[in-house]
Amino acid sequence: MDTSDARTSGACLCGDVRLTLTWPSLWVAHCHCSMCRRAHGAAFVTWIGMPEAQVAIEDPHARLAWFASSADSARGFCARCAASLLFRSARWPGELHVAHGALQGAADRPPSVHAYWESHVDWAGVNEQDGLQRLTAADFAS
Repeated sequence: MDTSDARTSGACLCGDVRLTLTWPSLWVAHCHCSMCRRAHGAAFVTWIGMPEAQVAIEDPHARLAWFASSADSARGFCARCAASLLFRSARWPGELHVAHGALQGAADRPPSVHAYWESHVDWAGVNEQDGLQRLTAADFAS
């Protein structure tokens, strides 16, 4: 697929914060860390790693808010409907991570990794045979 001009769009639950992503992405991964699980109220979050310059944010009502979830990271959400949309961290400068669930369509590539696998929950029934690489916190240590 030629992704040089391909785009997809998405929005928060109420539609006040809108996103347009211009492909290609850097990666797509399922994150099982406890912070992502709590922030989204889900067993894991599928993130799309994007160069920040390739994510256009329309926020005409100034609803996008950022929560400092750790010393060097923040999570972007809509202050009206509370939908979790974005993640950024000093650990990955120039990247903006977009919640796949906020998009209208598919990403330009399938997920390739389960990140922070040591934190996954058994009750979600994630298929151990899905062929995706399992990474732990140690794999992200710098």
